[in-house]
Amino acid sequence: MPTIIMGKLASKIDGSIRGKAMAFLQKLGIDDTTSGLHVEPIENAADPRVRTGRVDNFWRAVMFRLDSGGERHYVIHGIWPHDDAIAVACRVRLSVNPINGLPQIVEVEPPAESFPTDAKPSASQSLLVRLGHDRDALVTTLGLPERVADQALAAVDEDAVLDLAQRHDGWIGTILVDLAAGDTVDSVVSRMELEKTAPSGDDDADVLHSLKRPGAALQYALIGDQDELRRVIEGGDFGAWRIFLHPEQRRYVERSYQGPFRLSGGAGTGKTVVLVHRARALARRDPDARIVLTTFTTNLADALSDSLTQLDPRVPQAKKLGQPGVYVTGVDALASAVLRSAGSSLAASVREVLGEDRSAPLARTAGTRWREIVESTGTSLSPALANESFLSSEYGHVVLPNKIHDEAEYLRVRRSGRGVALDRATRSAVWELIAAYRAQSRVDGSLDFSEAAAVAAAHLAKQTDKPADHVLVDEGQDLSPSHWQLLRALVNEHPNDLFIAEDAHQRIYGTRVVLSRYRIAIVGRSQRLTLNYRTTAQNLHYAMNIIEGGQYIDLEDQAETTGYRSARTGPGPTIVPVESLGAELQVIGDHVQAWVRAGTDADTVAVLVPDRFHRDRVVTALTERGVDARAVDRDRPPQGRVAVMTMHRAKGTEFSKVVIAADRPSPVELARLEALAPSERADAELRRRSLRYVAATRARDELVVVGHK
Repeated sequence: MPTIIMGKLASKIDGSIRGKAMAFLQKLGIDDTTSGLHVEPIENAADPRVRTGRVDNFWRAVMFRLDSGGERHYVIHGIWPHDDAIAVACRVRLSVNPINGLPQIVEVEPPAESFPTDAKPSASQSLLVRLGHDRDALVTTLGLPERVADQALAAVDEDAVLDLAQRHDGWIGTILVDLAAGDTVDSVVSRMELEKTAPSGDDDADVLHSLKRPGAALQYALIGDQDELRRVIEGGDFGAWRIFLHPEQRRYVERSYQGPFRLSGGAGTGKTVVLVHRARALARRDPDARIVLTTFTTNLADALSDSLTQLDPRVPQAKKLGQPGVYVTGVDALASAVLRSAGSSLAASVREVLGEDRSAPLARTAGTRWREIVESTGTSLSPALANESFLSSEYGHVVLPNKIHDEAEYLRVRRSGRGVALDRATRSAVWELIAAYRAQSRVDGSLDFSEAAAVAAAHLAKQTDKPADHVLVDEGQDLSPSHWQLLRALVNEHPNDLFIAEDAHQRIYGTRVVLSRYRIAIVGRSQRLTLNYRTTAQNLHYAMNIIEGGQYIDLEDQAETTGYRSARTGPGPTIVPVESLGAELQVIGDHVQAWVRAGTDADTVAVLVPDRFHRDRVVTALTERGVDARAVDRDRPPQGRVAVMTMHRAKGTEFSKVVIAADRPSPVELARLEALAPSERADAELRRRSLRYVAATRARDELVVVGHK
């Protein structure tokens, strides 16, 4: 049976022939002599290994046949109309780059381009020259084709280099993006794992070896079976992340760490991709391993589960905590699972954390309780402290992690990182409200979500046999102290115990946390991704301007930096000011309707709104226009329909085209914001900017932003 090696270009097959392409490739992978495939060499081709195959009467596949060690491989280059396919097959050659050891397909007689190839730019003209690069380094160290190097050196700015990079998908385009972002040649060589390889004398064997190099994974994927082939074909452009990994991403997937590891990076840089691939790698390495893959919300956990299934449905997903396989769950659901399994010992853990009993610890306290306590309890505190934002944060960051039971303990405890100084009298007044909150919760016997996580952590801390061998955490910036105590107690300290992905710029829930305060010591095991694979450079620039100047702090208590770059280009965002809700709905409807009528798949279009009221108004307006739209809440985005969701719900999603609705705070929201203490207000403003940043980075290709004048 021949082995199929799918090129990234070939995976982007037009939907109208996807089924026929799948049938052709399935038959090819079983028996390349099957009647009807018509796998044929091309006379006078530049590469004698090139073949064409009959997809149907109009379409033909162009591929290279490699024979080595008694095995046959087909490298699928692409699918074109018959005459075009013959022309392509005549002029392409598959070889090994002699400088960096990576596979490359070159055209013997490339078509003429208007872009100059022999320009001699001065330092004031060329971006790469200004960054310290020269032609010799690009060609003889990085292995860029001479023609591409000349074009890159003629590019006067970053946009011109990115345009060139987009015409050369794979390792060539990635190197150009890195150089334009200011990376050194040595850093590119290291990140891409480039190295010269001596020819073995067997050309086919050399090409096969190059196709298995880390840098080749950006552009080629060895297909293991028919199911994997189907996933590559059906995934299309949106599914490329599942197959084509950057060498740096693959390094974090496969490497072993002596303790907790933290991977940071902006939206679209592939942190979640690494987590999903790492979960599969750990499960393959040890089928008996108990792997927990968790994140902040149930919706995000569902998305992780779906992604793992799409990547490899053979990876077992555990149904219960403690079973072999990958247990995918939201972190609060994880706490509930621990509490359910605790049995009679749960009461002791509740008393350890709260100093009192709860009759119904599996029930959750109403989310409005803090507000009710403030409104019903007389207090001497100023509005800056007597509000649900400050009180819930103080309770979750100071009281629960330290297992404080009474006022005396609260008066003595350190409040590191809280940003609001409290004297003794003020602490007493704060404790009075906390005591009232606990008293009301005793009435219904419930625990709130932070209490549940703290109690679950206390229970697990007493267990020698932990329910997990590896814990993978996505969206770590949104987790609370109790969550981190729970995750630390979930797995013993050993190599590869905790793997954490975070982006401080995307913190839209809660206040910031420092991992070292909860026995999670990163101590140098931290890396950062900077290449954005989702968002175009133009949309990324808009998104970065939203958070520009904000003081964002990561989980290691360090200032978060930016410096992200995109491998893709496209149109700039469309900014549309409006004066009324009616005008806003008109603008949203016009853009969405135009996209759908132009042939954009409805389920790759989304409208992101500030709240549910706004969401329902947009759905009604689109429906009245004849656009099939659906409000998305806890369910998954719909197939074949335009999704309308809040910006919070959009976390973890991506769409081809996105409209962001106007976000004007109501008078009540503004009043609540003004009532906060200065540090709390500043943090709330950061989260608000982060939310807009999250929304703007959901768009792959086109972004429309509606704003009030």
